[in-house]
Amino acid sequence: MESSSVLAALHPDSMVIAPGTQVNLKDFDSGFTGALKKKEAKDLLQVSVGELAKYQDVLYAQNTYALLLIFQAMDAAGKDSTIKNVLSGVNPQGCHVVSFKQPSSEELDHDYLWRASKALPERGKIGVFNRSYYEEVLIVRVHPEILNTQQLPDSLKSENLWQQRFEDINNFEKYLVNNGILVMKFFLNVSKEEQRQRFLKRINRPDKNWKFSVGDAKERGHWDDYRIAYEDALTHTSTDWAPWHVIPADHKWFTRLAVASLVQQKLESLDLAYPVLEENHLERLQEAKVMLESEEE
Repeated sequence: MESSSVLAALHPDSMVIAPGTQVNLKDFDSGFTGALKKKEAKDLLQVSVGELAKYQDVLYAQNTYALLLIFQAMDAAGKDSTIKNVLSGVNPQGCHVVSFKQPSSEELDHDYLWRASKALPERGKIGVFNRSYYEEVLIVRVHPEILNTQQLPDSLKSENLWQQRFEDINNFEKYLVNNGILVMKFFLNVSKEEQRQRFLKRINRPDKNWKFSVGDAKERGHWDDYRIAYEDALTHTSTDWAPWHVIPADHKWFTRLAVASLVQQKLESLDLAYPVLEENHLERLQEAKVMLESEEE
């Protein structure tokens, strides 16, 4: 199946949030798999991973664009495994993954976009943010007491704070795109029941215990608050230059193929090409070839 056919089967248009759309996550089917079967999707993923590796090689050689992939989701939605599987064929030298945890004291002494700016991918590379600056309009909104640790002037802690941050983020991403750093944003949309099942699996399997904490179960109690925060963030920060993709995440095999296919499509659209060498460089290559071949005699 060609990449265009794969994308058609995935119904990618249904995953993209058009700018200005009022998002209601209940309108998105977290269990959607289209007409694809698990075995077929796994085979197609391997093909897509191979194509991504080829495009990444040209991206690295051309050294003009950079690609930033942002992943956000509720706990246990499959961010880690999606990143692992989608980028499994990419040269590690051309890829950089950053997982944003609780800010350090140094990071709290700066604006909230500072640590993200430091972690941006270089030209020619693919950067991955496993969670990101969007946590500042998600977890901070669900737990407003976090604001007290951010050393903000009291005058800024107003009800307009979230709208101001949406504006900051949109401007930041526009700046990135204007400088050749393309931004792709994925919200992995997992259902509450599927999250429960995955939490139980982490508890019941010793090899998965390390992935679960009591805090995960407590955060689950804020499910509706997070849903509202996500809907507001997706509504206000899906733009022409950096749209959000809502990826069905109840079936990991579908999630991985959907993300891989969308990233592949983005790289295809760049019309990447290896650098064209100047004539004198080509002449030096031929001279080097003659020297190397003469060593055989």
